[in-house]
Amino acid sequence: MELTPIAHFHSLFTSKFGIPKQSGLVEELEGKIVFTPRFRNPDALRGIEGFDYLWLIWEFSANKSKATSPMVRPPLLGGNTRMGVFATRSPFRPNALGLSSVRLSHVEWETDQGPVLHVLGGDLMDGTPIADIKPYIVYADSHPEARSGFVDHTAIRRLQVVIPPAFAARLTPNQLAALHKTLSLDPRPHYQNDPSKTYGMPFAGLDIHFRVCDDVLTVIEE
Repeated sequence: MELTPIAHFHSLFTSKFGIPKQSGLVEELEGKIVFTPRFRNPDALRGIEGFDYLWLIWEFSANKSKATSPMVRPPLLGGNTRMGVFATRSPFRPNALGLSSVRLSHVEWETDQGPVLHVLGGDLMDGTPIADIKPYIVYADSHPEARSGFVDHTAIRRLQVVIPPAFAARLTPNQLAALHKTLSLDPRPHYQNDPSKTYGMPFAGLDIHFRVCDDVLTVIEE
């Protein structure tokens, strides 16, 4: 099977570092889906505005190395415990395909790039190729009583986040809320815990630098 991108995702994240590890964890994150010229046909989107959520099938295009192991180390388990690749959502897979559920904010029907989908809660890097889009259907896709394996027994760790007011003023209210929640999820590799180390990531055109001491993440103005 040869997959041809139908669209590309546009995000506040221009690198992998810092991106939430699952869609929906940061509901405030804004993104745009811009279709390739071949698929800029409004007829292909007819009826899509009637759905609140969409499934995105996309490529882990930033992964440079091929997956070679049947086992991976999920970050949620601290990065040391091995699980089967098909029992996780690791980006290192035999076929580098991701699956994300995003909220459809609105459709911008007339732009220089054809119809554009505005979505919330994505976990995709800027420029990510999208292979397909499907509507989220409650009666088929929602299973609220389902078990979630090791995820059920592992709480997501959240940090207290301190952002200096002068730095916060450089972001829109929505961007600030998205950054705050993103940082609270602790973007660091799970095997690193050096309070003197400064980490950095691009976000909304800014370079975000921060340190973590105990359970407090502080953004540093540099």
